[in-house]
Amino acid sequence: MKLDSLMTARSLDEAAAIARNVEDMGFDGVWSMENQHDPFLSLAVAAIATTKLKIGTAIALAFPRSPMSFAYTAWDLQAASNGRFILGLGTQVKGHNQRRYSVKWESPGPKLREIIQALRAIWDCWQNGTKLDFQGRFFSHTLMTPAFMPGKIEHPHIPIYIAGVNPYMCRLAGELCDGFHAHPFHSAKFLRERVLPQIEEGAQKAGRSRKDVVVSTSSFVIMGDSQKEMDEMREQVRMQIAFYASTRTYKPVLDVHGWGDVCLSLNEKASKGEWAAMAKDVTDEMLEEYAITGSPDEVPALLKAKYEGLLDRVAFYHPDRPGVNEARWRKIVEAFYA
Repeated sequence: MKLDSLMTARSLDEAAAIARNVEDMGFDGVWSMENQHDPFLSLAVAAIATTKLKIGTAIALAFPRSPMSFAYTAWDLQAASNGRFILGLGTQVKGHNQRRYSVKWESPGPKLREIIQALRAIWDCWQNGTKLDFQGRFFSHTLMTPAFMPGKIEHPHIPIYIAGVNPYMCRLAGELCDGFHAHPFHSAKFLRERVLPQIEEGAQKAGRSRKDVVVSTSSFVIMGDSQKEMDEMREQVRMQIAFYASTRTYKPVLDVHGWGDVCLSLNEKASKGEWAAMAKDVTDEMLEEYAITGSPDEVPALLKAKYEGLLDRVAFYHPDRPGVNEARWRKIVEAFYA
């Protein structure tokens, strides 16, 4: 199992500092997210600021960009990082696609499948000179002239991960992808009973196995050197879980434990803007399933115990910023790999 970190940069200057710091502390990779900033720009900076660190998106939104746009960006990042880039894609939910990005919401699973297929066809054209002739239900790419060919690169296989919760996305990852980003809102039981069997089913369809798919996630960790720090982190995590659990898309993560009604209650409160009241619906029993709690010395062993056999890569959902608790993080990384 590899230990990764999250890109928390608020500027491109800071992205370079974070990447160098994360690499220096011994983490294996760093993941950027598409939330407040573009997920690719910080990785471009990270690519040239580091030499060993894996860099990837967890995730970039699939539908606001075309496959050709993704193809150029990923090709350049793969070349700049000397083969260390991972393209992680996710669909987001209907509301954000339609109301935030103003893009059409249609058959998200099959549409994501086509994006993966189109990307591979475009990259094959660039690297091997094959004729570009991808024609699908949602996308058609049939024109590539020499003036727009970026040229061959040393590491042309760019890993594609996708994120998801429902069975279709898990099976799609097993069938076509190099990896799967499990949602941070998960439990070991959900991974074991709902995610991995579907990945295995998809893999078997393509003549592959679960071992061909890297399963990655970020984990809620309640950690501190004092009771005060632990209590503050516990309430942060409780609120974050309440936010995710209020989305009906993630109800299966609660259903597997018999807590599906909590999703409906939280969804109603969210629709009324009752954000402060939502955390009260997340019990300590739920925190036990969805988060890891321990001192910094205990957490590395707890992470490995929870995810052994379930995950190949894991990150902390709430990492500190560069220079904060640096000695603590160095100890955590060292203990994790000991």
